[in-house]
Amino acid sequence: MLLKVIAFLLCLTSASLTLAETYTLPPVDVDIIGQIRSVTAGRDNTLLDIARDYDIGQNEILHANPGVDRWLPADNSAVILPNRHILPGTTRNGLVINLPEMRLYYYPKPESGEPPVVITHPVSVGRMDWETPLGKTKIVSKKKDPDWRPPQSLKDEAIAEGNEPLPDIVRAGPDNPLGRYAIRLGIPGYLIHSTNKPYGVGMRVTHGCLRMYPEDIETLFGKVSVGTQVQLINQPIKLGWLAGSLFLELHPPLEEDMDKYQDYMQSVLDAISDFLANDKNTGGIDSEGISLSGSALRQAIKEQSGIPVLISR
Repeated sequence: MLLKVIAFLLCLTSASLTLAETYTLPPVDVDIIGQIRSVTAGRDNTLLDIARDYDIGQNEILHANPGVDRWLPADNSAVILPNRHILPGTTRNGLVINLPEMRLYYYPKPESGEPPVVITHPVSVGRMDWETPLGKTKIVSKKKDPDWRPPQSLKDEAIAEGNEPLPDIVRAGPDNPLGRYAIRLGIPGYLIHSTNKPYGVGMRVTHGCLRMYPEDIETLFGKVSVGTQVQLINQPIKLGWLAGSLFLELHPPLEEDMDKYQDYMQSVLDAISDFLANDKNTGGIDSEGISLSGSALRQAIKEQSGIPVLISR
């Protein structure tokens, strides 16, 4: 077991240094990918510039760096890059999009002789009044340089807000909000697409679709195929194993779910209990012998940084 984990960590480090968003897929009893690093900020970069440079969403980098000014970070201030993730608690197949995390995971079928990998990118999701739906679907079509036909609901919203009326069709080009690539899902009206407003990636700003950085979807577009399974999930609390130790990763719940998390500590404890009771998660680890660190648990709940935290002793 120990040799297997060491071998995985060596592969993981190599992958993360060459292509930050692509990682060797760990064995089934390991749930963590990536590593935490830091860079030095200066007055020439905003925190949002740094996020895009390292394929991090806007909310992700803000939650990981609450003491850093997003627009004017102090010269030589350390900025944490939250490029370490617990894989979502679902089947490692096709596309998995965790809405509270605002992050996409893609598990492509490995090429012959190649190790399996997981590719991850930040996404924008639907705002509270235009929620992105949950559930399983699939990719039904792909289109490069798509035209955009605003639905009547968006036309009505533009008029109600006193904005310029939307046209019946927006042709492909720099003013098209779909950008250069669109992946249509089996849920009518919902897409994964590029954007002409990349600084909104990693926030709740869409009308239900999923937006990606232009450079990310250009890569993803060439890899995914029609028929690929897509899982849209809601997991603000993620748990996972690494080398026999238990880690916790917390993201702020979606606003419409806040009533469910009024007693947040209890919600986290319930999630841990359910996770440990689920034999398939333990990978043979004796969950009965797990002892939790109360101080680490309280700190993780206080910060909700989106970074995996070791909570077992």
